[in-house]
Amino acid sequence: GITTREIVAAAGQRNASAVSYHFGSRQGLLLEILARRGGPVDEERGRRRAALGDRPDTAELVRCLVAPYAALAAQPDGRAYVRIVAQLRGRFAAWRVASDAATTKHLAGILDELEARPPASPAVRRQRVVGLIMLLTASAAERARGLDDGDDPELDHDTWVDDLVAMCAAVVTA
Repeated sequence: GITTREIVAAAGQRNASAVSYHFGSRQGLLLEILARRGGPVDEERGRRRAALGDRPDTAELVRCLVAPYAALAAQPDGRAYVRIVAQLRGRFAAWRVASDAATTKHLAGILDELEARPPASPAVRRQRVVGLIMLLTASAAERARGLDDGDDPELDHDTWVDDLVAMCAAVVTA
């Protein structure tokens, strides 16, 4: 799970006791971090989706999700966020319920579009969306971890993003 120390670091704080003072609880701080980082990512996803028009293909929709999120893994101050989100994997199956917030409306809309894509049962389509979320978040978190540890990635950022888009699109259309 997510440690309070990781949450405090992602918030740019040094004092864990400040969590209760400023945010009421560890959960309050986590929600603030998700909103603060997730809001701009969601806005960029919305801009990208709007630019695609009415009939985007699956890979184009997936790129709307992947590219803004992957950009965080490339930024030193975004890496803690992607590592925290990956640790929330137990909540991914409830993405529709958890995505009602204003800071995730474009994420939810794109996931809805992707869920409607494959000719499969509703349960299989939902499972594929959860698989996409898991692959995206785990891959970004691993890249962030490697960069934080000083590793030299085998793939440059753009190649990694292109490959991640291809893999995530394949999950949806499997």
